Amino acid sequence: MAPFMMNRRSFTLLAASVAAAPLHAASADPGFQAWLQGVRREAQAQGVDAGTLDRAFRGIDPIPRVLELDRSQPEFKLSWQEYLDRVVSEERIARGRENLRSNAALLSRISDSYGVPANVIVALWGIESHYGTKMGTFLVVGALATLAYHGRRPKYFRAELMAALKILAQGNITPERMLGSWAGAMGQCQFMPTSFLSLAVDGDGDGKRDIWGSKADVFASAANYLRKAGWQAGQRWGDEVTGQPTAGVGGRLVTPEGAGGRTYRVTSNFNAIRRWNPSDFFALAVGILSDRVV
Repeated sequence: MAPFMMNRRSFTLLAASVAAAPLHAASADPGFQAWLQGVRREAQAQGVDAGTLDRAFRGIDPIPRVLELDRSQPEFKLSWQEYLDRVVSEERIARGRENLRSNAALLSRISDSYGVPANVIVALWGIESHYGTKMGTFLVVGALATLAYHGRRPKYFRAELMAALKILAQGNITPERMLGSWAGAMGQCQFMPTSFLSLAVDGDGDGKRDIWGSKADVFASAANYLRKAGWQAGQRWGDEVTGQPTAGVGGRLVTPEGAGGRTYRVTSNFNAIRRWNPSDFFALAVGILSDRVV
């Protein structure tokens, strides 16, 4: 999967608790500033212009809140029903139906182009950012630089930082508008920067891939991701089954509550959703929400 490979069951719940976190707060760190010069040299060697780097790094310092969140990620041990109630809430279903109607023409165009149903696009949008209302409040360059310098996975986050700088150099977004989660997942579809570079799409034809402010770009990027992940047009994600279910040809059974609990027969399109996030809970929630917003 191209977006950040953390457990989204934890991420989805954590995002709500940090939505009001400050964008930037830190004192100067000489060691960090020296490290940043090495990042600058590497980025310039990869084609990022000096003007972009000047603007991206202006006033930047490590963000203590990012480190706090990275080092104390809570472990949410939710049952399938608890997770479903939180992620596929009645409020999210109602807003999904409203958004499906109000964006019908745009969603129809993108669905026809990519072979991904409009309700599936809306479900992903709803779960990732509550329909664009909860994208995160951290400056992505600052968050990624903090994690690359201080964090547990410096190589991974340095690569994501380089990708973010390339996105800025391409003119897709300004550093001030490049907001996301504490871990660097960006915009209304919460792409990590490397995912953005390979999968984001200019859906409105303005020459930019703006997954923060353009619904056309958000919807087309999500649809492009699923298509590249193997989504098969005309095929469902799966269904809940009862009795003595069998997986069927090419399918499999998913039992989020364990033996004796609810069972879902899923298709290869379920696997495409799991390429976005490798959690059965997440993929089931996307499928169920997509069914309920119609």
